[in-house]
Amino acid sequence: MNRPTIPAFEQSIFGFDEKAFGRALQTADTVITPFKDAQEAIDRHLDMRFHEGENVRKLIHARALMIDCLIHYAWHQFPWGEGISLIAVGGYGRGELHPKSDIDLLVLMANGESKKHSQHIEQFITLLWDIGLDIGHSVRTLNECVHIVSQDITVATSITEARILQGNRILLEELRTKTAPQNMWANDDFFLAKMNEQNDRHAKYNNTEYNLEPNIKNAPGGLRDIQTIKWVAKRFFNVDTFEKLNQTGLFTEKEYAILTDGEDFLWRVRYGLHLLAKRPEERLLFEYQRELATLFGYKDTDEALAIEQFMHRYYRIVLALRELNDVLLQFLDEAILKLDQPIEITPINERFQLRNNYIEVTQVNVFSDTPSALLEIFVLLGKHKDIIGIRALTIRLIRESRYLIDDAFSKDPTNNQLFLDLLSSPHRLVTQLKRMVRYGVLGLYLPEFGRIIGQMQHDLFHIYTVDAHTLNVIRFMRKFLLQKNNDKYPLACQIIKRLGNIELLYSAGLYHDIAKGRGGDHSTLGAVDVAKFCLQHQFTAREARLAAWLVENHLLMSSISQKKDISDPDEIHDFALIVGDQARLDYLYVLTVADMNATNPDIWNSWRASLMSELYVQTKRALRRGLENPVDRHELIEDTQQAAIKYLLLKDNVSKQAVWDFWKTVDEDYFLRETAKDIAWHTEAILAHTTPEKPLVIISDSSVLGEHAVTQIFIRADLKQNIFAATTTILDHFNLNIQSAQIHSATSSGHTMDTFYVLDQDDLPIGQNPEIVTQIIDLLLEEFSIADKYSDIIKRRIPRQLKYFSAPTRTSIHNDISNEYTVLEVISPDRPGFLARLARILVEYNIELVTAKITTLGERVEDIFFITDADGNPLSDPALCEQLQHAICTQLDAKHIDKIVSEQL
Repeated sequence: MNRPTIPAFEQSIFGFDEKAFGRALQTADTVITPFKDAQEAIDRHLDMRFHEGENVRKLIHARALMIDCLIHYAWHQFPWGEGISLIAVGGYGRGELHPKSDIDLLVLMANGESKKHSQHIEQFITLLWDIGLDIGHSVRTLNECVHIVSQDITVATSITEARILQGNRILLEELRTKTAPQNMWANDDFFLAKMNEQNDRHAKYNNTEYNLEPNIKNAPGGLRDIQTIKWVAKRFFNVDTFEKLNQTGLFTEKEYAILTDGEDFLWRVRYGLHLLAKRPEERLLFEYQRELATLFGYKDTDEALAIEQFMHRYYRIVLALRELNDVLLQFLDEAILKLDQPIEITPINERFQLRNNYIEVTQVNVFSDTPSALLEIFVLLGKHKDIIGIRALTIRLIRESRYLIDDAFSKDPTNNQLFLDLLSSPHRLVTQLKRMVRYGVLGLYLPEFGRIIGQMQHDLFHIYTVDAHTLNVIRFMRKFLLQKNNDKYPLACQIIKRLGNIELLYSAGLYHDIAKGRGGDHSTLGAVDVAKFCLQHQFTAREARLAAWLVENHLLMSSISQKKDISDPDEIHDFALIVGDQARLDYLYVLTVADMNATNPDIWNSWRASLMSELYVQTKRALRRGLENPVDRHELIEDTQQAAIKYLLLKDNVSKQAVWDFWKTVDEDYFLRETAKDIAWHTEAILAHTTPEKPLVIISDSSVLGEHAVTQIFIRADLKQNIFAATTTILDHFNLNIQSAQIHSATSSGHTMDTFYVLDQDDLPIGQNPEIVTQIIDLLLEEFSIADKYSDIIKRRIPRQLKYFSAPTRTSIHNDISNEYTVLEVISPDRPGFLARLARILVEYNIELVTAKITTLGERVEDIFFITDADGNPLSDPALCEQLQHAICTQLDAKHIDKIVSEQL
């Protein structure tokens, strides 16, 4: 076969001098050297042109053409007969080749020719590998290839875009004839197989284009979605380019522009990604996102980091591509699969009807004549659960009519009522809101929502874009209405059913993060927006104030539950003062639980659920008692002791006098911070402990709302044994996550009583695993027996993702509202052994720990420690506070320090 023709000017542009290459082949000691030199020159020049801004289509097609030429010369290093051909398949078959993409080849032979060519094929493939080409290859006879095409949709697809490189062209033509739709994979079978393939692929990425590290090739809205349109269309229309497909009338001009521009963008991202990774990397990993943002010209601003701007653009483009993929494939579905189906028309009203259970407009001018129908269609979808979806032509009309949604449209009372009707939908509300986002309706009707579509935050805590998270919040609110979720969210499911206005709750959810990315306090700005929304949508002024209060305080309850000492009556009273009444508390609890679950599936666990429940119950009691009647601490202590006594007296071996004698040695805070049930459990174990001079360690699961919520590790030991530092080290050995810790001193007996609340890496308690429980107890007792020495902190690799969110450790110190403790807050990148290291710093400065509140938010920890000096007083020496903060920051952030293992972040 004739060699590829490369014009001289393209050879010079792309670094390939064919004449010089030919001479080098003639004179070189080994042909490998000139091949490798040519390939490296091609790579070097193409990559230089990429950085200079060359059109990416030209680059990937040029790379394929250059590789065609090298393969031509490699092929002709061997003598071949007539019964063999070399065929490009996959992306290379389409004439598209990115820097590190595989060069997929099919060596196709006439039947019975395998043995004749086997040696030369092996030598040829070895040569390609030796010269540095990333080859993927298969070797088959014609009959073998026909058989595998009949069995495998992936191979069948690759044959549709195969092109001859060298050898016998007739073999490929025979293959195409034998595998044509009339012989196998008829159009409807091919279409169904590709749809199933796409659905399976999307499912691997949770059916979202909004992953933090998206796969630009395989995720929804990625390059595979574009290729799927091409594959199906090529099979049906027998065309192989978007240009030719555009002539069939499948696209509008705007859709054609979205497809080609989106493909150009993704190709440029992929090209840059391959260069940065130096491998065929298809994932936009964090380590490449920042460099790509710079490559695309983005710079940090006060409102958004360069990386956030770049990813915002990426998400919006893939959202548009996925929308178009849906529309075009549905058009093809109707043209291929449903063409011969009997048509059943069911009228809905004068504007809409059902065609085989898909909703469509009755006339093409419905939206232009009645713009409100752009909202009405989604209301109808929410009312009728049997409607499968929207017909492709109607989706296209929606997209083409979006220009009608302007400020006047958004303020029209008819449209406002329709949107309120949508929020009242009995069926699939979130599905309709997602459709509205995908078809561009919601972002135009609520322009403030449009600004957050595709907006991401560059951290591991917020794993969804702001718009996806927002709709996820409403999805969880809907889940709380379903009886099947009562066990998982018992309190939320109970409260939501008694809320006075569920649409108000949805509105608060819709607006709680609406102002992110604007600069300023998004809670305050969002409160203004939601009040305006509510008044415009026929809510009362009182309801608008409630929605605004909810948005302004949507972070308050989770923050207090995780960072404040909610066993302190004063903290509960202060929170109750902010809340003010029961209705606010109910709405805020449901909004907060939905927000926490929708932010990150790792955030909500049994421990955080128990904290939220406890805060809700205690606040509810405070509101019932009356805010003018705060609880008396001594009265609360007495009530807790009496309840604990009742538990203890159920035991035959417990003396009431022994209990009271023991309790006299314990500080009062113990009875404020522990439940009556736990106090009884601790007391019984301590009184039964036959060797009081030795530490006591007991482990049990604690139940909240009938569920095993967390494992308690209770320790009673000598005061001077630095229990917190020793325990955190051992628990780190078992890879356990400490959720909270309570430290109580029994000063008259010289003991400390410490409770650690822990979960494993799957956020599950461990108390039901006797083997692990025994190992922990044994190691803790061994650790306590070694005075002033600690086991080594285990060296663990920092997870890859955490390495790219390094930030300096920050600390703050202030005295709490009661002036009994000093509150130390530490915000730092998460890392293995964090608490163990921090505990040793506290020991070094002779600091006593009273309570620890542990919170991990994605890549960072935000831990609160209630501390005192060695005499039990809050820290009063400013110099000591400064030295402590400096030590924490420098030692936690250090790369190498004596006796402390520290990883490079």
